[in-house]
Amino acid sequence: MSKFKFIVLSLIGLFLFVTPVPYQDSSSVPVAILAEELLNLLDDSIYIIALILVTISALMSIVAKLMPNRFPDNSFIGSVFNVSGFWLTVRIVGMFFIIFTYFEIIWEGFYSMDTGGTILIDLMPSLVAVFFFASFFLPLLLNYGLLEFIGALFTKIMRPVFTLPGRSTVDNLASWLGDGTIGVLLTSRQYEDGYYTKREAAVIGTTFSVVSITFTIVVVQQVGLMHMFLPIYLTILAAGLVAAIIMPRIPPLSRIPDTYYTEKNEGVDESIPSGYNAFTWGYKQAINRAEKSPGIRSFFKEGTKNVMDMWFGVLPIVMAIGTLGLIVATYTPLFTWLGAPFVPILELLQIPEAAAAAETILVGFTDMFLPALLIGDVASEMTRFIIAALSVTQLIYLSEVGGVILASKVPVNFTKLVVIFLLRTLITLPVIILFAHFLF
Repeated sequence: MSKFKFIVLSLIGLFLFVTPVPYQDSSSVPVAILAEELLNLLDDSIYIIALILVTISALMSIVAKLMPNRFPDNSFIGSVFNVSGFWLTVRIVGMFFIIFTYFEIIWEGFYSMDTGGTILIDLMPSLVAVFFFASFFLPLLLNYGLLEFIGALFTKIMRPVFTLPGRSTVDNLASWLGDGTIGVLLTSRQYEDGYYTKREAAVIGTTFSVVSITFTIVVVQQVGLMHMFLPIYLTILAAGLVAAIIMPRIPPLSRIPDTYYTEKNEGVDESIPSGYNAFTWGYKQAINRAEKSPGIRSFFKEGTKNVMDMWFGVLPIVMAIGTLGLIVATYTPLFTWLGAPFVPILELLQIPEAAAAAETILVGFTDMFLPALLIGDVASEMTRFIIAALSVTQLIYLSEVGGVILASKVPVNFTKLVVIFLLRTLITLPVIILFAHFLF
């Protein structure tokens, strides 16, 4: 029975999360396809569902704060709604923003398609749907031996190259082929379960929760360079690989302690005993994990808890932080000022229309799609190529992956997120410019 659980359930998990299948003249992973079909089914009602979920999160968190004895941290409901004062405030702000945006009230700056409208209309529906399916099926990746098997096979690559355990390969694949938020969700759960240290969880969440192929296509289409998609994507992979090798070895990620979520956690011993090779030891570990796996009732309970964590924990944070970031980007010159120092650098590197490019370099911190929107009118294909590739490799944008990281248990605060974003920009930009000069 243990062999059946490991092989069959793990294969189902791999199929759902990391297997591209044809879909609407493109390809996607089944979890993302299920989410898309759910959105098609719900149509415009998805917006009121998002409004209800964010409002419930804020109101229930207020109730839990006022009556902590009724909602202890170790209870099913308390673990979702009993949050610190800071996150309670963020959830309340998220509730107000989504109400203002849905009903288009108070001030246009809250609900326009440059700010809250982008979050509610373009982002929240996909998050609601993806979180539902990805969170519910996540135990298929976690509980039946797949990560133990993959970990043994890839530890000799991941540990020396990226300073990470082999099992993190699955997080990367889930992000790359599916969605960055799925990778953050998977990383956060493994960190809470004691399989990653604080440093490892932070590195994986901020370095390997890569932007999916599907969303990269959207960015490339926006800048009018689909005829160069393959060169752009190869450039993104090369720049991302360089960042993934360097980032774990420099502050702030290198200074995060290699301690665990709780003192009880001891991590995973990745050494392979004598008499085994990577495959046979991984298989043995996987069978042992499958043997201890929970039954069908626990599967549904854990899946439901995962969905609640993401719906009530992450959606309000994304709404609050994403909207605030877009308000700053739209109504203040902050990112123009911050981008100004890049103008002479880009001119020195012979980038056409350097001033227009510089304005977009840091605005991606608020939303990954903004640089592509802002650079669309620039005549130079080379400049559009650079900005499109950079906006994908920067990775940390508040309206989605960044907001999800802040709302998760991954030990990265806002300050570290800003520094990581800036470092990724400084590391990947020269690589992208080098490729651009070679191609143009």
